[in-house]
Formats: sequence, C-alpha cells, structure tokens
Amino acid sequence: MDSTQAINSAKVLSEALPYIQRFSGKTIVIKYGGNAMTEEHLKQSFANDVVLLKQVGMQPVIVHGGGPQIGTVLEKLGKESKFIDGMRVTDQETMDVVEMVLGGQVNKEIVHLINQHGGQAVGLSGKDANLISAEQLQVTSNTPEVRASEIIDLGHVGRVTGVNPHVLHTFLRSDIIPVIAPIGVGPEGETYNINADLVAASIAAVMESEKLILLTNTAGVMDGDSLLTGLSPSAVEDLITKEVIYGGMLPKVRCALDALNSGVHSAHIIDGRIEHAVLLELLTAAGIGTLIQR
Repeated sequence: MDSTQAINSAKVLSEALPYIQRFSGKTIVIKYGGNAMTEEHLKQSFANDVVLLKQVGMQPVIVHGGGPQIGTVLEKLGKESKFIDGMRVTDQETMDVVEMVLGGQVNKEIVHLINQHGGQAVGLSGKDANLISAEQLQVTSNTPEVRASEIIDLGHVGRVTGVNPHVLHTFLRSDIIPVIAPIGVGPEGETYNINADLVAASIAAVMESEKLILLTNTAGVMDGDSLLTGLSPSAVEDLITKEVIYGGMLPKVRCALDALNSGVHSAHIIDGRIEHAVLLELLTAAGIGTLIQR
C-alpha cells in the first residue's frame, strides 16, 4: 500500500467513526436475501460486514430468506412451485421441504460463514423457544361475477402474531449473533412459512431496533433513473399514491413503514448485489440505498 492508499484508508475509517459511536449498542435487524446469499463473493462480504458490526459494538440480528434454494430442491423432487401474489402455495409436503432448506441448509451455511469470519453466530428457527408465533395467512381475491371475495388457501403460509424477544436478548447479551429462519409456529403447533421481510420487520419492532435493513436485488426506491433517499413516511405514502412505488417494491416499503410505525428509528432498502453494502449504508455519509426515517 502506497501513501495515497494509506491516507484514503484512514479517511474511510475516520468517516465511519461517528456512525460507530452513534450506533454502538444498538440493535440492527438485517433481512438477508437475493443475490447477496447466492453469489460467493457477496456471501463472503456480507459475513464480513456482520462480524465487523458486532466487533465495533452494534447488535446485528439476521433474518434470511431462501426462495431460490427451496425452488431448486422442489424441482429436484419433481414438485411444481405455485405462487399467488408472490407467495408460495405451501402444502404439507412443500412445508417439509421449506423447513429442511431454510432451517437446515441455508441457515447453517450463513452461521458457518459468519463463524468463519471470526463471529459467533447461532442458527434459529422461529419454532425454537416459540420465537415466532404465527397463524395462517388469509388472502382474498375479488370475484365480480358473484360480487364476493374468494378466500384463497395458501396452505402453510403464515403471518406473524408475536415475537419472543427474551430469546434474542439472551443471545445478544452473550455476544452471539442470532441467524433466524422465517418459520413460525401456530397455537396448535402448526408450522408456517412466513415472508422473511415481514419477519424482519416484526422482530425489529419488538426489539425496539435502531434500524431495519432490507437487502434487495435493486438499488432501492427509484423515481425513473433517480435513487430516492432521506424519505419520511408521509413522503413514501405520497409516492405510493402517485404510483412511483409499485410492484415488488411496494410490499418491502410497506414492511419498512410498519416497522417505523412500531418504533424502529429508520429503515433502509439497499442493493445486496454490491459488495459490503451493509457497511456502505451504515458507516458512510452518502450511503448506497433508500433511507426512510421517522
């Protein structure tokens, strides 16, 4: 490293210092998914980021998805994946695969990566210690022919009804990074597959987190070619009304707003295809994605 590179490195560290001081001791809930968890160099940089956040005093909590991995296993088993409004229809056989892939394969790989980079991570399913309570998600479809709404049965697809924060606080007090598979348990012991964004938002709210970070496969909230950031909830609602925010970005933004309304200080929608995206968003002045804050 020559002197110019050394000076630039020092400037980067100096820029990060006030953010490290501000967020030390704060809980940061990160939803991990998309390309960031399928491309090797991005998996390595994500694990590195999480360990660094823990090392400088922050309290990261990871919630992960795994849709592509589930689809791959179902395809190998000769079972067709069916989606309604972006949600996987989950019969009992599919639920068994979801639990095996999310709670086993994907979860353990993330834990292993974090531990390889010097962290101490533990994998959890929402069923462990009743961490995530859930009930079946009810979805309706309007049917004008009969002037009524038809209830669509998605099977073992759930919604969060409660989170047990004691479990997570216990790990955080022991300097352990929780890595959570988005599987919930019903009142009669039923197992439910839950959208990871919704689980992350619910955990962030219950944990009174400083930040909720959603990693995506897009740059963030866009208006044409312009990345929008520094948004208030009212500004976001206005963008929804004007249909600037639509399609697949809409449910992510709704998750962010729900978290903010429940006491989370800020939410970030960032591009997980960029190496060290989490560090760039949290520890630099410019950031790389969309910040929504109360």
